[in-house]
Amino acid sequence: MDYGKHQAPARYESGDGCLTTLVRIPVRIVVLVVVLPVRMVWDALVALARAADRMLLRPLGRALSWLFRVLVAVPAGWLWEQVLIPLAHGLRWLAVAVFVWPWVGLWRYVVVPVVRYGMVAPLVWLYAAVLTPLGHGLRWVYRELLVPAGRAIGTGIGWLLTVALVLPLVGVWRYVLVPLGLAAAWTVRYLVVLPLTWAVRYLVVLPLTWTYREVLTPVGHGIAWLLGLLARAVAAAARGLWAGFGLLVAVLLVTPVVWLYRRVLTPVGREIAAAFVVGWRVAGFVSRAVGRALAWLAWQLIGAPVAWAYRAVCTPVGHFVRDAVLAPAGRAAVAAGRAAREAMRTARETVRQARRDAWRALVGGPPVNEPREPAGPLARTLGDTQQATTVPSAAPAPEISLHGENSVQQG
Repeated sequence: MDYGKHQAPARYESGDGCLTTLVRIPVRIVVLVVVLPVRMVWDALVALARAADRMLLRPLGRALSWLFRVLVAVPAGWLWEQVLIPLAHGLRWLAVAVFVWPWVGLWRYVVVPVVRYGMVAPLVWLYAAVLTPLGHGLRWVYRELLVPAGRAIGTGIGWLLTVALVLPLVGVWRYVLVPLGLAAAWTVRYLVVLPLTWAVRYLVVLPLTWTYREVLTPVGHGIAWLLGLLARAVAAAARGLWAGFGLLVAVLLVTPVVWLYRRVLTPVGREIAAAFVVGWRVAGFVSRAVGRALAWLAWQLIGAPVAWAYRAVCTPVGHFVRDAVLAPAGRAAVAAGRAAREAMRTARETVRQARRDAWRALVGGPPVNEPREPAGPLARTLGDTQQATTVPSAAPAPEISLHGENSVQQG
C-alpha cells in the first residue's frame, strides 16, 4: 500500500498566524465527525456494487448469453441454413422463370427482329436509296442555279437603290447640311458661348474663390481651434473626475474587499478544504478498519461454517451425483444427439435428392444410362458358314447344317 498519498498536507507558507494554527484542529475534528458517516456509507455502497457485479450481474449475463445462444441463435441459424436459404433459392428460380425469361424471350425473339427487319432496315434503305440522292440533287440546284441568280438580282437591286436614294442623300448631306451646321456652330460659339463663359468666370467664379480663400478659410480655422480647445478641456475634466471616482472606489470598496478575501476568506477556505481532505482520508482509514472487522465477524459466523459444510457435505454428495447420475445421463444425451444428427443428415440428403429430382423434372438434365441386361449373340442365317450374315431378329441357328446331319446318318 502506498502511504505517501495519505500523508498530512504540507505546512503552509510563512504568514499563518497563531489564530490559524489554533483553529485548524477543532475544524478538522468537526469535519471528521461530519464526513465519517458519508465516507462509511460511500464505502459500503462501493463494496455492495462490486459484490453485486461479481456475484450477480456477471453470472446473470453469462446465463442470459447462453440461454440466448441455445434458444435463439442456434435454432435461427439452423432455420436459416436448412429452410430459408433453399426456399429463397426456389423462389428466386420461380421469379426468374415467371417474370424474367418470358420478357427476355419476347425482347430477343419478337421485339428485336420486328424493329430490326420491320423498321430499321426499310428506313436505312429509304435514306440510302431515296433521300440521299434527292438531297444531293436539291443541293446541286441550290448551289448551281439559285445562288448565282440571287447574287445577280441582289447586285442589281443594290445598284438601283444606291443610284436612286443613297447618292442624292449623300450629296444633300455633304454639300448642304454640313456647311450650314458648321456656320451655325461657329456663330453660336463666338456670339453666345464665349461671352457667357467670360461673364461667369469673372463675375461669379473669381469672386467666390477669393471669398473662400480670404474670408471663410480663416474663420473656419478659428472656429476649429476654439472647438478643439473646448474638447481638450472637457476631456481633461472628465479624466480628472474618472480618476477621482476610481480612487474613491479603490479606497472605499476594493481595498477592504481585497483585504477581507486575502486575510479572512482565503485562510478559512484553505483550512476548510484541507480539513475535508484530511477528514476524508481519516474516515477512509476508519471505514476500512470497520469493514475488516465486519468481514472477519461475518467469516467467523457465516463463512467458516458454510465452507466446512461445502467441503464436508456438498462436495462428496456432488461427486457422487456427478459420477452416478450426471455422467450416464451425459453419455446418453451424447448418444441421442449423435443419433439425431445422423437422422438430420439423412433427412437433408433426402431433401437435396428430392430437390435435384424436381429440378431435373422441370428443366431437364443430362441423360442417365440405366443398366440393362447384356444382349445375346446375334443369330446367323442358314447357308454356307463362310457367307453367313447376322440378322438381329432371327433365332440362333445350329453350327452344323441339316444336310451334314443327313449325310452322316446315311453313312
